[in-house]
Amino acid sequence: MSPHDYDFLCKLLKQRSGLALAGDKQYLVESRLLPLARKAGIASLADLVAKLKERDDRLAVEVVHAMTTNESFFFRDKIPFDHFRDTIMPALLQSRAAERRIRIWCAAASTGQEPYSLAILLKEMKDKIADWRIEILGTDLATAVLDKAKAGLYTQFEVQRGLPIQLLVKYFAQIGEMWQIGADIRGMVQYRPLNLLSDFSYLGPFDLVFCRNVLIYFDQETKVDVLGRLARVTAPHGFLVLGAAETVVGLTDAFKPVPERRGLYAPAMPASAPGLAARVAAMAPRPATLVGAK
Repeated sequence: MSPHDYDFLCKLLKQRSGLALAGDKQYLVESRLLPLARKAGIASLADLVAKLKERDDRLAVEVVHAMTTNESFFFRDKIPFDHFRDTIMPALLQSRAAERRIRIWCAAASTGQEPYSLAILLKEMKDKIADWRIEILGTDLATAVLDKAKAGLYTQFEVQRGLPIQLLVKYFAQIGEMWQIGADIRGMVQYRPLNLLSDFSYLGPFDLVFCRNVLIYFDQETKVDVLGRLARVTAPHGFLVLGAAETVVGLTDAFKPVPERRGLYAPAMPASAPGLAARVAAMAPRPATLVGAK
């Protein structure tokens, strides 16, 4: 691939998805896009770029989907889900007691394991939320992964990654060599395509936003922009969850880290109004493990 073609692809990906590729990622582009070119009957990456320059929008969408990472598995990294069960939900059940409604957004939901993990934990605490209205929205740039998420159908390998056997048996049905999550869990999550670079204010306010392992692919300017807009849709006394390698520190003052809760952030509150972050910080940290997790 020529330097000019690589530069064109980098600019296309940055514009369309926010993905910022370093100059040494040419091997990654070739490994992801050569199979796409062959599938489309295109002889080389140079020919692929030529077609993109003809403003083939359908092909551009496929290129972006091929290059954006869709890695996901159940209860990935474990700690955010411990926070959800032991810190976030108790705090929200207290602060939302009047309206008895909680809205959750999983941005970059990929093939659905993250929102379904949250739905499973909500099922496990059903006695506490019996008369509550809890909505989970999963969004992703790639429509193909959302189709899989909606079906809730996973391979043996996929359900073995992070999902305790007790929860597999309890909430999934085996269909041939595949496993499908129950219709009641699937019904708890709504999916829709969404690009985080686009306006998402129309989604309304959320009490909890999971936006994990997305910001790491953006440059500084894009991170600041996305975090600023996430702050505007995160309700007062709500929460933001980022990936282990991500932070708001040095990027925005709209969120503050929740002390002793790695990856967990709360909207900054006026100094005169002690917010949920302060109340959460006062909670004594306690070890927590997922059901059946090692």
